[in-house]
Amino acid sequence: MPLNAADDGFAETLSRALPKDTLRRAEPRYLEEPRGRWQGVSRWVALPRTVEEVSTIVRACNAARVGVLPYGGGTGLVGGQIAPDGPAPLLISLERMSAVRAVYPQENVLVAEAGAVLADVQSAAQDAGRLFPLSLASEGTARIGGLLSTNAGGLNVLRYGNAREQVLGLEAVLPDGSIWHGLKRLRKDNTGYDLRGLLVGAEGTLGVITAAALKLSPIPASTGTALLAVESPAAALDLLALAREQLGEMVSAFELIGRMSFDFLAEALPGLRQPWPEAPAWCVLVDLGLAQGMDPETALETLFAAGMEAGLVSDGLVAQSQAQAQQFWDIRERIPEANRHIGAIASHDVSLPLSALPEFIETGLDRLAQLGDFRVNCFGHLGDGNLHYNVFPPKGRKKQEYESQRADVQRCVHDLVNEMGGSVSAEHGIGRLKVPDLERYSDPAKLAAMRAIKAALDPAGIMNPGAVLRA
Repeated sequence: MPLNAADDGFAETLSRALPKDTLRRAEPRYLEEPRGRWQGVSRWVALPRTVEEVSTIVRACNAARVGVLPYGGGTGLVGGQIAPDGPAPLLISLERMSAVRAVYPQENVLVAEAGAVLADVQSAAQDAGRLFPLSLASEGTARIGGLLSTNAGGLNVLRYGNAREQVLGLEAVLPDGSIWHGLKRLRKDNTGYDLRGLLVGAEGTLGVITAAALKLSPIPASTGTALLAVESPAAALDLLALAREQLGEMVSAFELIGRMSFDFLAEALPGLRQPWPEAPAWCVLVDLGLAQGMDPETALETLFAAGMEAGLVSDGLVAQSQAQAQQFWDIRERIPEANRHIGAIASHDVSLPLSALPEFIETGLDRLAQLGDFRVNCFGHLGDGNLHYNVFPPKGRKKQEYESQRADVQRCVHDLVNEMGGSVSAEHGIGRLKVPDLERYSDPAKLAAMRAIKAALDPAGIMNPGAVLRA
């Protein structure tokens, strides 16, 4: 049976069961997404303050066969937070559920509600003398519920893992309105199926995450940052292996940046200070978090010297202060801003086995050249195999001129990723944008199992209809 719209009549009925100001007309900010690809059709947004109110809302939607669209910080890049067509779903924004409920420093655990902004969770952990390591460019607006629902990655995956690895327990409202009280702070709990792991990364299609017990880590005694010039991605991989041999798990981040990134930054953000007079073909941004008694400058200089001796490194800059380290990270974190200014024909968030990365980068350039004259800005989280492989028009041309080729460009890149055993969605999720990709590249058994899980937990199909799995 088809779903019904969350129309004025439904909103009026639902409002009687909720506090007076819980339902509002959906403002434009709830109906837009960062890349401007879709416009939402939702008319109403619910802003609950408690898990019980979320339960009341979801139960009513299930009974009326009205779609539910959980909404976090709105920073998603694949349309998971936007319903552009179909019967208008009810948006549920968790922004009022933003409390840090408890911190347990001895346990290295923090319990936060789903509407808590990532930067606020990081600050709460720091106030307790701990680190919450999830870090990404949108941390000032992204909320915990959305980050967990998309299994966000970010800058520190190499050392600490994706969002899924940062979660011990969850509180969530399931599609029938029942509340799962799963906020356990346990490292070991072998009592059946892992609902925590299932809901993390489900993009709101299996329930609404309302709170999470999050893992904290010790704050490193000291940190160090360097930019090291390398000849090629293959040399960068060898340098990563060398860094981990010397420093083990103290390598927090290892980012690959190509010359095209520096060219785009110079064109789009001429006021941004460049680290080199002439950018190298490739470089890596290395970030260390060290134990007590270790000197970061010495550690990085030792790595630089070993890299030079092995013929992997040709130049290097070791940050002499926290301010200079931040300047290096500003270079990395503003690449997406420069990309938006230039205008990509197609953007690709992909992951591959580490050893396959150099071949993928070169083969991708060769295959794209067969389609036309393009520029490729390749950068990303080399340490965990996640690249942002974005394709642009030649200088002086606009992306609008290549709209007819966008699908072919994307297919070219994604086919190669699939051939080489990679994933066409490394950290951004599936949302609505990549539903066809999921259908094209997923293992049939996995896709069938996903559909069976969805049907079992959400038989009416109300949870984020059209996201991840085709409605």
